Amino acid sequence: MIRHAVLGRFRKDADVEAVFAAIKGLQQKLPGILAVTCGKDTSPEGLQKGFTHGFTVDFVDAAARDAYLPHPDHQVVGKMVVAALDGGFEGLVVIDWEV
Repeated sequence: MIRHAVLGRFRKDADVEAVFAAIKGLQQKLPGILAVTCGKDTSPEGLQKGFTHGFTVDFVDAAARDAYLPHPDHQVVGKMVVAALDGGFEGLVVIDWEV
């Protein structure tokens, strides 16, 4: 399984719930997505470095993740995410790992 993790510095005026709904909707549209989780930072550690929210997308394998990345539905949602971030791509971190 591949876990795709995204952290974002969302603008204060961003409709984060609409963005998260669009991200969650990808599970019904694209094969190979096992789970999607989204949420606002709640860590008391103070190490967020301005990142306010995060989400994960779990894929059955790397092939499913690789098919998702260029998929038109993902591209639409990705643009929505970037538009909601403070600084666009500068407000984004993405990492993947095998679980």
